[in-house]
Amino acid sequence: MRRMLIGVALLAVLYVAVSAPEKSDFSPVTKSFITVDSPVVALEHVRVIDGTGAAAAADQTIVIENGTIREIGKTGGINVPPGARVMDLTGRSVIPGLVGMHDHLFYPTASGQGPAPGAPALYGEMGFSFPRLYLAGGVTSLRTTGSLETYTDLALKKLIDTGTMPGPKMHITGPYLEGAGSFTPQLHELKDPEDAVKLVNYWIDEGATSFKAYMHITRAELGAAIKAAHARGIKVTGHLCSVGFTEAAELGMDDLEHGIVVDQEFNPSKQPDVCPPSANDHPSIEKVDVESGPVQSMIKKLVQHHVAVTSTLVIFETFAQEQPPVQDRILQALSLPSRTDYLSVRSKVTGSKGSGGELLKKEMQFERDFVKAGGLLLSGEDPTGYGGVLAGFGDQRQTELLVEAGFTPLEAIHIATQNGAEFLGEANRIGTLKGGKQADLVVVNGDPSQKIADIENVELVFKDGIGYDSAKLIQSVQGAVGLH
Repeated sequence: MRRMLIGVALLAVLYVAVSAPEKSDFSPVTKSFITVDSPVVALEHVRVIDGTGAAAAADQTIVIENGTIREIGKTGGINVPPGARVMDLTGRSVIPGLVGMHDHLFYPTASGQGPAPGAPALYGEMGFSFPRLYLAGGVTSLRTTGSLETYTDLALKKLIDTGTMPGPKMHITGPYLEGAGSFTPQLHELKDPEDAVKLVNYWIDEGATSFKAYMHITRAELGAAIKAAHARGIKVTGHLCSVGFTEAAELGMDDLEHGIVVDQEFNPSKQPDVCPPSANDHPSIEKVDVESGPVQSMIKKLVQHHVAVTSTLVIFETFAQEQPPVQDRILQALSLPSRTDYLSVRSKVTGSKGSGGELLKKEMQFERDFVKAGGLLLSGEDPTGYGGVLAGFGDQRQTELLVEAGFTPLEAIHIATQNGAEFLGEANRIGTLKGGKQADLVVVNGDPSQKIADIENVELVFKDGIGYDSAKLIQSVQGAVGLH
């Protein structure tokens, strides 16, 4: 279960507006994936799911002009400007672009033989395949929520923003804020609170717009990092273990990743500032009653302190004994060594008698109660663990799992779109479909407001009014995940 803990990152977000590139600025490679690039586009006869949680509206027309949604209304009831490119999308639904709030650009390295005993946990940068897959899956904005190669992530963001390569809008999280005891040698281990402040300020200067605290950070280091980040308008999130959720809320944390499955404050063996060794197998969480007074008190504390929670149900599903069949699109995207490793570990998980399924159900219950209490639930995928979660595909499955958790399809889409935009401070630009907002939207075949699995049927993804071919993006990275 140690790999389950890998991907949680603490988020700090400061949006720096970057103008969308002019069409003439797109590289030949980026242009090869663009199928809609007219100044004015009318998407007619679509079902509009606007991301607010409101009921879907049938037979609508969306007019896009120069990268912005100009108007949405009943087909035939609004004026379509002369010269507009008119597209009849009967049978399709349009949703806002997904806002992935735990979407790393790294992925487990592979041996091609399954887990190698004694090998350190290492992750490779998927700078080629992941930006394409995120965009193809309908993710138009994301937060990296923990970077292993922060300079690389910042450079990739620049390449995307300038039209050199295709990909979503990215909010780059700085290096992990981790204490002594990191599970991977790829993380810097903080020496003291002063070191935390130094790291925060350095990476804000370099362009990071959020931070993620990790499992072995102390309260003193975390408090110093939060104070330094907040002084510069930056938010902090965290995958915590040595610090409990209640303690983190009192320190000023903005967001918490993964939910109660990683919170150790109810573990009887928990000591101050120490991540208990038993955390890796979650024995104490199995015994926690989400409806109990202490847990409900913790939830209220998070809500009172305006601490968001990022749902990553999809990574927990990969540790459950009962899982849906492996999708061909995932196997086709994986390199042969990564496919071998993934299938090897998956077979052991599904054939075991572990408690992954029960932990997933407990997390689902926690997230329902958190939202019921007024908490802001975000959505992300966390493509880590043993490789079962891939960019874009994971964001779609995550939204489906929110429905399995008890949310309606409309609520799940709202969580995966508007809530993320709100946390990022971008709700006036993205996250919902409305006149005057950026034309970041996804065209899917079917009706995800009734059948959430239809969210996988992405045909076109518009980012700033430019339409990208989802299938072509996916095809371009066949066999690449795990390599680059």
